[in-house]
Amino acid sequence: MRVLLLVSAFNGLSQRAWCALREAGHDVGVLLATGAQDIVDGVAAARPELILCPYLKDRVPAQVWRKYRTVIIHPGPVGDRGPSSLDWAITEGVSTWGVTALQAVQEMDAGPIWATRTFPMPGGAPRKSSLYNGPVADAAVECVFEVLAKAADPGFRPVPATEMTVEVPGTRARPVMKQADRAFDWSQSSEQILRRIRAADGAPGVRTTVSGLEVFAYDAHPGLARGARPGTVLSRRQSAVLVATGDGSLWLGQLRDATRPGQVKLPATTLLGKRLHDVPDSPLPPGAEPEGPSYRQVRYRRTGPVGWLAFDFYNGAMSTGHCRRLLAALRHAAAQDTRVLVLRSGTDAFSNGIHLTAVDAAADPAAAAWANIKAINAVCREIISCTRQVVVAAYAGSAGAGGVMLGLGADLVAARRGIVLNPYYDIGLYGSELHTYTLPRRVGAETAQRLIDGKLPVSAEQAATLGLVDEVGPRHPEAYAEWLTALAGRHADARDARRRQSAKARRLAAERVPLDVYEARELAEMSSDMFGDRSGFAAARRAFVAKQRPATTPERLLLGSRAQQPAARPRQLNRPRAAGGNAADTPVRVRSAVPLSA
Repeated sequence: MRVLLLVSAFNGLSQRAWCALREAGHDVGVLLATGAQDIVDGVAAARPELILCPYLKDRVPAQVWRKYRTVIIHPGPVGDRGPSSLDWAITEGVSTWGVTALQAVQEMDAGPIWATRTFPMPGGAPRKSSLYNGPVADAAVECVFEVLAKAADPGFRPVPATEMTVEVPGTRARPVMKQADRAFDWSQSSEQILRRIRAADGAPGVRTTVSGLEVFAYDAHPGLARGARPGTVLSRRQSAVLVATGDGSLWLGQLRDATRPGQVKLPATTLLGKRLHDVPDSPLPPGAEPEGPSYRQVRYRRTGPVGWLAFDFYNGAMSTGHCRRLLAALRHAAAQDTRVLVLRSGTDAFSNGIHLTAVDAAADPAAAAWANIKAINAVCREIISCTRQVVVAAYAGSAGAGGVMLGLGADLVAARRGIVLNPYYDIGLYGSELHTYTLPRRVGAETAQRLIDGKLPVSAEQAATLGLVDEVGPRHPEAYAEWLTALAGRHADARDARRRQSAKARRLAAERVPLDVYEARELAEMSSDMFGDRSGFAAARRAFVAKQRPATTPERLLLGSRAQQPAARPRQLNRPRAAGGNAADTPVRVRSAVPLSA
């Protein structure tokens, strides 16, 4: 079936639906909602049999929904209406929520129903982005496939909303949630404040005061401290600040200046700066763990012969400081007497590469970007060169650009079903992360070139068929954790681990071209992009940070398009190693690539 995804942005859910539908044999294209007339013209050009809207903030023009079957994927159960569905659900602590596929009509969220799913809400107060990318996305994909099946049935007619059973009590039309609805006082309980901040996480944040500055708060986590005056900043750690509440404390990882229009969210310590001059730092060295909940982006533990290094950076963005902390933890983990080392991300994101927002906010963005790329490269080198353990890179969340490349040097790459990888660069940077070494060795030179040039998302399942990923585990986070534990255990056999470690050491020693050469070549290209701005990195970075909508839909995403991006400058990826021999030195010419996100 010819399916058009009409979306406000080609986000995680839209990409997941695009991958799943293509893999099911459908002809799928994307149209970005850049304006009413653009939508009308784009749909007419695409001539779809069905329009799906998995992420659409704009109203579908009547000229479209009256002529083409158009189904909206709404992130709320039957009876729920409005643009702040998840915000209200998290804030009010509902126990059950859902997703509804409904036909577009004149009135928003009021059309007849094609499909619906409900699910139990996660325990505690989930971050809005975590809820959206987890249970909501899973339910949405199920609805999408039910819609496709029903669309193929000439006799199917959607059910009017008034005739559907309301499975979640209290659902109704809701207005946009405003800051007045989100407001809290620091004298309230940690749980109440946490729920309000997490209901607004991603966007728009919750307005409050921290260290005397009016800010929007994001990325909240429970703290351990108690008994201090509410609103007092007690300490700082790894770019976050600890603020006292009425019955405890909360860590805030991200803040946005509310006093200056157009500002973006930044690490809390970066934004507050000198306001924290008398606030004590409370670092945790690698391997040290506090009792109870606390803020920590990188954690290490071991269970017998397996070492577990977990990291979870907000939105997958890795600043220079993040990379240095992860590198220190990697070296600590590699020095232990374990046989397997699992590098596991959080479920929201594995990594999206360098921290573009922090780079853009720096006094010298080019110098900040240079330091950032060198710091992330050091992490990649540590993974590639580790021969004391069998290294497993566990992609529990989606990844983009350099974040995909980050773990490719591991002995084994294990992805969670349903995640999406964007293994290319698309923001005015050539890219580094030693991808010219690792990517061709995993997928072959021809496929590496196609991935870099094509600039299209890849599902975990498709990545496994390409060799980008070795193993794909269950979708449910707890089931994935159990599966990953079993996988690590299988590779922890002493004889097997020694054999793999020895083979890797011999392979690295036999390389004719040292890793330094690959990195030097990449950094030479990156220097021209970062300091010379030859490919528009500065403007692309600012557009990304400001979340500017693209003016048009990229041709590669259009329905039926087979267009390839034209070459902008040559690049080289080495061919994969021949069996038993050194990596071939014959270069492969690969067209210029610039990152989707960093």
